[in-house]
Amino acid sequence: MRNWIAGCLVACQSWAATEERPVAIKAARMFDARSGKVVAPGLVVVKGGSILAAGRDAAVPVGAEVIDLGDATLLPGFMDAHTHLSGQASNDWKQDRLDWLEQTSAERALRATEYLGKTLRAGFTTCRNLGADELIDVALRNAVQAGKIVGPRILAATSGMGTTGGHCDPTNAIRPGLLREREGGVAEGPEAMREGVRWRIKHGADVIKVCATGGVLSKNADVDSPQLTQAELDALVDEAHARKRKVAAHAHGDEGARRATAAGVDSIEHGSFLTDKTLDLMKKKGTILVPTLLAVEGVRERYEKGNLQPESIPKFRAAYERLHKMAKRAIEKGVRIAFGTDAGVFAHGRNAEEFRLLVAAGMRPADALRAATLTNAELFGVQDRLGVLEAGKLADVIAVPGDPTQDIRQTERVFFVMKGGVVIRNDRAAPAR
Repeated sequence: MRNWIAGCLVACQSWAATEERPVAIKAARMFDARSGKVVAPGLVVVKGGSILAAGRDAAVPVGAEVIDLGDATLLPGFMDAHTHLSGQASNDWKQDRLDWLEQTSAERALRATEYLGKTLRAGFTTCRNLGADELIDVALRNAVQAGKIVGPRILAATSGMGTTGGHCDPTNAIRPGLLREREGGVAEGPEAMREGVRWRIKHGADVIKVCATGGVLSKNADVDSPQLTQAELDALVDEAHARKRKVAAHAHGDEGARRATAAGVDSIEHGSFLTDKTLDLMKKKGTILVPTLLAVEGVRERYEKGNLQPESIPKFRAAYERLHKMAKRAIEKGVRIAFGTDAGVFAHGRNAEEFRLLVAAGMRPADALRAATLTNAELFGVQDRLGVLEAGKLADVIAVPGDPTQDIRQTERVFFVMKGGVVIRNDRAAPAR
């Protein structure tokens, strides 16, 4: 009996020692998100899910497991500020609409686990989910946190808020009486906006999303008209900020975006028709722009395949060229840009393609990388633990071939992903014998 107990104690001690063994990740380079520069060589030392040391001053501890990735660049885990992880557009918009009506929330959540895995393997370790029905994003977030499913950390918004017939009204173009008319994100008037914020926070919202203007893919008449009054936006933002929640405003149109900025939202999503006046106001107030350039590329692909609902075609045509030109002006003016894609409009896992579009619009590659790391960490309110490779931060480490500051498309070739100290993917690992 004593021998058995002694054996167990030795085994437990050995297991604990193995668990606490530090891991040293080496590569030719490392991206410093604070300075926006690449340093060489790259070294990140991880223990217990956190970073012990990183950069030139780091050293490989005695007894550490070494992961040598060779000619590669280490980066903080990417973040996407605008995703819809609970769904994904198919090649048939009519079938998508039917599935939305017929599939249970449980089935949709199970399908979403595939999208989470693809997103994480692409190097995106943290995402804001800006809109999901039936609290699916809250369920996904909780399952990831509990270790039940594999995926990125999720900041959940639950359903977006808007007005009757607006972009966030899920009953648009559905026969009256078939669904509850005030289902989802519909609210009217300042007090109802406050009530909607409180309801979402009660049910687990980390961030509040509001639809300040029309949208491209919803069944309403236009893309750019304002859909909330100044008083409604003021009340919504005041309530959210009082409860320590940030606000993301879907806004293609200029007037709606200006009202949202004046109300104090933390980010403007899309921004297709923003004028210089509104961009200047955003810069003055520190409002962050999330242009989601990949979203319109995804819609363009569907349009060219004949898979865009008729109501969306003129709205898409109006927004497509304007969005790219607006992003260029915003970058030139120095408006803060965060990285977001609207993933779900296109296939999940393609998120990194946004980098090349930001660079094409005028961002330096290093600034595009910072948008997806340090800037997003600040926007998400998690800069104390994520966004840079520094001692004390969570061990979210990814690697790409070569140097992404010289070739931004290397971000589309992520081959190593560690989240919270756990290796999710290492395509250069030696095969098991």
